[in-house]
Amino acid sequence: MAVIHHTTLKPNKLELLTVWLPSRPWYHSRAGEPELATSGGFRLDDPQGEVGIEFIVVTDTSGPHPTTYLVPLTYRGAPLDGAEHALVGTMEHGVLGRRWVYDGCHDPVLVTQLLALLEGRVQAQDQNTSDSPDREVTCSYTGEGSASVAFATTATDDQDGTALAVPHGATLRLHRVLRPAQDEPPFLPQGATGHVSGSWHMLDGTRARGLFAVLQANYRA
Repeated sequence: MAVIHHTTLKPNKLELLTVWLPSRPWYHSRAGEPELATSGGFRLDDPQGEVGIEFIVVTDTSGPHPTTYLVPLTYRGAPLDGAEHALVGTMEHGVLGRRWVYDGCHDPVLVTQLLALLEGRVQAQDQNTSDSPDREVTCSYTGEGSASVAFATTATDDQDGTALAVPHGATLRLHRVLRPAQDEPPFLPQGATGHVSGSWHMLDGTRARGLFAVLQANYRA
C-alpha cells in the first residue's frame, strides 16, 4: 500500500508540468506558458512499494478554451535506466528526498499496474489519502487471456494521445486530452476490449466523467 505524505515538494508537480507539457505533441494550447490547476486523478500501488504511481488530471486555462489533460506520472528514488527521454524533472520531497519524476507511459511499473487495473486485478486508490479506494474509477476487460505479462514498454505520442503496445497484438490508447462522455458507461470504439474511465472537476465546480484509456485489438494510428 502506498503511503501519501503530505509534505513539501520543490518544485511542485504543477511547476514541473508547466515546463514539460508544451513539449508534448498532444498539448493543444499555443497561448504561451500553461496556467495549470489540479482537477482530479487517482493512484495505483506498486507491489514492490518502490515506485509512486499517480494519474494526475490538470486543466490548462492559458488558451481561449480550457483544456483538461491526463498525465500519468511515476516517482522514483533513483533514475530509471534507459528512460532519460521520459524524464519530466526532479523534485525534493520533504520526507523521501530527491525524486525522479517520469512520464509514466514509459515506465514498465505503471504500465503493468494500469493493465492489472483494466483487468480488475487491482483497485484504483484515492489521490490524496492512504489506503482509500477510488470507486469513481471504473474498468472493463473482455479480451482473452491476460494482457499483463512481462514486456518492454513501447509508447508513442501523437496529437491525440499516447499509444502503448501491449501483448497479443493489442494497443492501449491513453486519452491525454479528456472530454466528458455523454453516456455512462461511456461509448467505446469498435474493436475495444477494455477501458478505464474516471471523473474530474470542471472549472464551474461540476463533475465530469470520461474515458482515460481504451484497449483495442490491432489498433492503427
